[in-house]
Amino acid sequence: MNGQQSFSDMEYANRKRGRPTRGAETMLRMYLLQNWFNLSDEGVEDAIYDSYAFRKFMGINFLNEEQAPDATTLCKFRKLLNDNGITKLFFDSVTSFLDRHGKLMHGGTIVDATIIDAPSSTKNAEKQRDPEMHQVKKGNQWYFGERLHTGVDAGTGYIHSMEVTAANVNERDIVPALIREDDEVVYGDAGYTGIEKREEIHADPHLSSIQYHMNSKKPYRKNKWNDGPGVWWFRYMEYQKSRVRSKVEYVFFVIKRVFGYRKVRYRGLTKNRTQAHMLCASANLYMLAQAERCRGY
Repeated sequence: MNGQQSFSDMEYANRKRGRPTRGAETMLRMYLLQNWFNLSDEGVEDAIYDSYAFRKFMGINFLNEEQAPDATTLCKFRKLLNDNGITKLFFDSVTSFLDRHGKLMHGGTIVDATIIDAPSSTKNAEKQRDPEMHQVKKGNQWYFGERLHTGVDAGTGYIHSMEVTAANVNERDIVPALIREDDEVVYGDAGYTGIEKREEIHADPHLSSIQYHMNSKKPYRKNKWNDGPGVWWFRYMEYQKSRVRSKVEYVFFVIKRVFGYRKVRYRGLTKNRTQAHMLCASANLYMLAQAERCRGY
């Protein structure tokens, strides 16, 4: 990972203040374990001592009296990742790797968003909730937290773009940031209805030339008063849209169920965006491993 915001392993190792540093690869592996298993700083430190699989992944040999990095060292390493934007570089590197190896089919994108809950308690020093998180009503229920927006390749289902905002930000406002330069068609659920009529879409020559296939908000339902060839065709087209759009639901399944990211761990959108970049990159690697395993059978 190269870039002006990146830092080298030598620069990380030469830090003089605080506890002795560990290798950047060792700390990155520890940070990955924390995200994959949804553990706290202290929790992942204890898990390394308790689990042989964790120690093997970390490359730590207790027979040589080598100790695992402590929670404070991991906290400082995560701060370095956050301050230098390293997790975004990691996500971009994984996406570039998939593209170079023919795992991304350009031309179509699926857009969708999911709400990640945040603690609504005010039992803290400031006596208030996280000011960067907001509440939003979805259906008949109110949620408080952030919204994770993803752009998924319509052909293969891998994440190629993502953004994190407060929960009250409209899903359609983030669509231009999720579309690639070579996309010709975009799929989405009923929450994106009317996206092609927005001013920012009409003002951009590329965005205005894209075909937007969004599910209808009020599809025709089968009953004796509403049936016929036209209704059948409408249902068939909605079904075909849903078949393509459903790929994005598996992405959220991996992030929220497999990795357990159903509630934010940090305060503020910046820190949570750092974690989201790592989780989206990990989700791509998880789906790639699954695809290779199935092909091997």
